[in-house]
Amino acid sequence: MSSNEQTLASLVSQLALSLDGAVLGTIVAFVAVDSFISFKSSSSALRKLRQAPSVKVSDLRSLVLNDSDQPQPSDAKLVVLRGHVQAKSAVEGIYKSLKSSAIVNPETNKNTFIDAVIIQRTQRLIYNEWKGFLGWTYDLRAKLAKPWREQESSTIRAVPFVLGEAGISDIVVPNFDGSRHPLPLITVFQQKQLFNPNPYTFLQKLIGHDYPIGLQDVEKVLPVGMEISAVGVCSFRNGIPEIKSCNDLPYFLSFLDKDALVVDLEHKTNTQFWTGVGFGLLSLGILGYAAARNWTKWKEWRQQRQSQQASNAASSIADSQIEADDEDVGEVPDGQLCVICLMRRRRSAFIPCGHLVCCHLCCISIEQSTLPKCPVCRQEIRTAIRIYDS
Repeated sequence: MSSNEQTLASLVSQLALSLDGAVLGTIVAFVAVDSFISFKSSSSALRKLRQAPSVKVSDLRSLVLNDSDQPQPSDAKLVVLRGHVQAKSAVEGIYKSLKSSAIVNPETNKNTFIDAVIIQRTQRLIYNEWKGFLGWTYDLRAKLAKPWREQESSTIRAVPFVLGEAGISDIVVPNFDGSRHPLPLITVFQQKQLFNPNPYTFLQKLIGHDYPIGLQDVEKVLPVGMEISAVGVCSFRNGIPEIKSCNDLPYFLSFLDKDALVVDLEHKTNTQFWTGVGFGLLSLGILGYAAARNWTKWKEWRQQRQSQQASNAASSIADSQIEADDEDVGEVPDGQLCVICLMRRRRSAFIPCGHLVCCHLCCISIEQSTLPKCPVCRQEIRTAIRIYDS
């Protein structure tokens, strides 16, 4: 690791362990709360998915009501629909399917093409990361900046398609409005193109930083005729059934059937629950340790402060004693003796009563008492003033 990376790692560790781990415990607690929120959302989605009926395209019309051209909310029904991908060209004769990149058939050793309704092509830079003896990457800066430094470009081509069954004219139109769910795509083409090394590349490798070594080209398609599941709200529009994605569910189009979707979501829900429990217990332990450590430090600080105050008071009394002894050496007339100790000369007057009846040392003792009062009139004392002879 370079000096800058060591400094960054030191600052991050100091921030996480500040206040005896209270900051780290708060971060872990936030992760636990986020896991429980995700668990609650996944549990609700799992309950809806279990209750949703699994139907085929031919059985959908009997399940969903067709009362009007503009369906009411009561007409919509959450279903798990199973059907085959069909291009609209096969239904209406308007659109054409797309052709994938050339794929070499191992049997005939000839180029073949796949008919698809969605083609996604992604080009991504491939980075070489310097690793140590145990296979760990020591470039901390590159690890932290990896999500921002990845350079890729992605293009999607698609044509309208429907879900249907072989030999049946019934179709269902997928509605992608507002959907952010991933698409079920199959990788059909993958190629890597390596860059020619240059002196700057050798310098980067020598320093230990990651650097691009090539370009990866990946093509994914949704083939025509592929059987997929559509999970969403089904209704009728202009007499044609359509299915729309539900934002509360993590799936819309998938290769899995309903049983596999339920199993996958159950596994995800259990993982989120136990992740939340683990991080929650860990955060309680860290925060409890931090609270105990900070409470102990506060008590030690309070004891030190009280000891320092007592030491300062004792030092002040000792200094006053020395001054009083130095000043009051010799005989003192009876009318000028302190009414408390009857040893030293009266030097301090109380305010607001104004009685001059105590020496300076006894006056300090009265002022430091819980309820300071004048020993003559018993009036409460606000302060005292030292009286000097001219």
